[in-house]
Amino acid sequence: MKISLCIPMYNETSIIADSAKTLTEYMTANFPGEYEIIFSDDGSTDGSADLVRGLELPGVRVVGYEKNRGKGCAVRTALLAAEGDIVMFTDADLAYGTDVIARVVETFDANPESGMVIGSRNLSADGYEGYTPLRRLMSKVYIRVLCLVGGFKLSDSQCGCKAFRRAAVQAIFPRCQVDGFAFDFEAILWAQKLGIKITEMPVKIINHRESKVRVLRDTVKMLGDLRRMRKRISAAEK
Repeated sequence: MKISLCIPMYNETSIIADSAKTLTEYMTANFPGEYEIIFSDDGSTDGSADLVRGLELPGVRVVGYEKNRGKGCAVRTALLAAEGDIVMFTDADLAYGTDVIARVVETFDANPESGMVIGSRNLSADGYEGYTPLRRLMSKVYIRVLCLVGGFKLSDSQCGCKAFRRAAVQAIFPRCQVDGFAFDFEAILWAQKLGIKITEMPVKIINHRESKVRVLRDTVKMLGDLRRMRKRISAAEK
């Protein structure tokens, strides 16, 4: 079984070399000969893509495009280029660590009917460990509001760690259109529309850095995106 690990990146030269080396060491040790790591360059202007290519690490390749379009586009580009039986994406700063990769594979093995696994910070007491009380509260309220509008019953739709069986990737992502942060919701809506079973898995933030989400501005934008997505996907044919 081959594992494809997809990493969206935008101007990440300060961390991307260390992340690439850490991931390669982990994948080589745990999935020898059965992995690929795809860095998806979202129009970086700081040479992130060339930096990764220059490392010449085994099993690592770079995809992307010249003009910045958003995390959703970067993730979609990588997932559709992936060749693995299980295709996973996580953030460039490895916010959830590396052991989460093996746990994703174990979750799929334990849930053979599932086509999608979503990490959740709300399934264990230490999921938000290290967050300030205000940031924890804002994150939980943000997720709750968006899930209510989206009609989801998931505990953490916005976790930056999600994985799919290859068939689910091929069913969901050619239909996706959203390039920004709301791409998670679009993928979930399509999974529900297509009858793809979703399983949640507890995760914990290991590496903390400032979120790129601007809560008030991005929440308003996402609410509008969600309404439009629900209408479009509800009317679409399977």
